[in-house]
Order: sequence, then structure tokens, then C-alpha cells
Amino acid sequence: MESSGNTPGKLEQLRIRISRQFQTILDKTVPLTVPRWSFAFTLYMIYWVRVWYLNGFHIITYALHIYFLNLFIAFLTPKVDPMSYDDALDEDDSDGQLPTRGGEFKPFIRRLPEFKFWCWATRATCVSFAMTFFEGFNVPVFWPILVMYFIMLFVITMKRQIRHMMKHKYVPWTSGKKKFQGKEDSGTVIDQRY
Repeated sequence: MESSGNTPGKLEQLRIRISRQFQTILDKTVPLTVPRWSFAFTLYMIYWVRVWYLNGFHIITYALHIYFLNLFIAFLTPKVDPMSYDDALDEDDSDGQLPTRGGEFKPFIRRLPEFKFWCWATRATCVSFAMTFFEGFNVPVFWPILVMYFIMLFVITMKRQIRHMMKHKYVPWTSGKKKFQGKEDSGTVIDQRY
């Protein structure tokens, strides 16, 4: 009877060990942005080849792309809504917070970091690929309507997101560190080593 009591403990230990090994692999891929996205794109293309070959699973594909759109919007959206931050500036300082100025630097922090975006998009592609092996998910639909609806949804959603960016004056990407130019020095250089 003692051996049956140890079995769940050993299974739990095995699950924890596998989970740690998987997390270690994921942690090693964090700085490898281009290879990670190349891998995700390759999986996505394999999924598309399978869907094209089977000529079905349009509902699964539509759901996958709606999920990608939700991830992309979360990727573009700041973690702290600028509207609520601006409202906090208008309130009186009686709540014990430090005073802030309107020109204060506010760094852009994404609601969904790039690594999680990649991880969840890759996971969704793998799940969708696995679902193509089950005929129960192959619901017959007229796919051009789904394509038109997705395009319309994408345009409306992105239009709203771009308006939000313009209203609150934030850009969800960086172009590198700003380089400052000093004054031109027209004087001669004096070598003080001697």
C-alpha cells in the first residue's frame, strides 16, 4: 500500500522536473528574437499548408487569427492606460502621492511583452495544428465571409488603436537610444599628457 501512496508524489516530481526543463529552454530563447519568430512563422506556414491541403478547418483558422489580433492589440497597448494616468494628474495632491508634472517622462511598458506574445502565438498555432487532426472541428462554412469579416474587424480595431495612440501621443516601438549633439567646439585640442 505504501507504493501506491508514493506514486502521486513521484508523478508530481516528474511533472515538476519536466516543467523546469521546459522553462529552462524557454529562458535560453529569450534573447534570440529572430530565431524565435522564425520558428513561429515556420510553424504557422506548416499549419497553412495543412489547412490548404485539407481544404477545411476554416473556423479553426478564423479563431486562430482572431486570437492573433487580440494578442497584437495587447502588444500595442500600454500596461498603464494613459487616460487613467492623465486623470491622476488632474486630481488634487491630498492623497499622499508625489506631485507629477505633465512633461514627466513616462516609459512605454507593454501590456503583453514580446516574449509572451511569441510564446502564446506559438502555442495557439500548435493547438490549432493539433485540432486539424480531428474531423469534429471541420465545420463546413463559406470561408470568404469569414475572411471579409476578419478584414473588417482588423481595420476597425486597428483604426481605434491608432486613434488611441495619437490621442495619448505614445508610440509602441522604439528606434534606439536618442543621440544628442553637443555644441561645435572650434578651439584647438591641447594635449596634456606631457
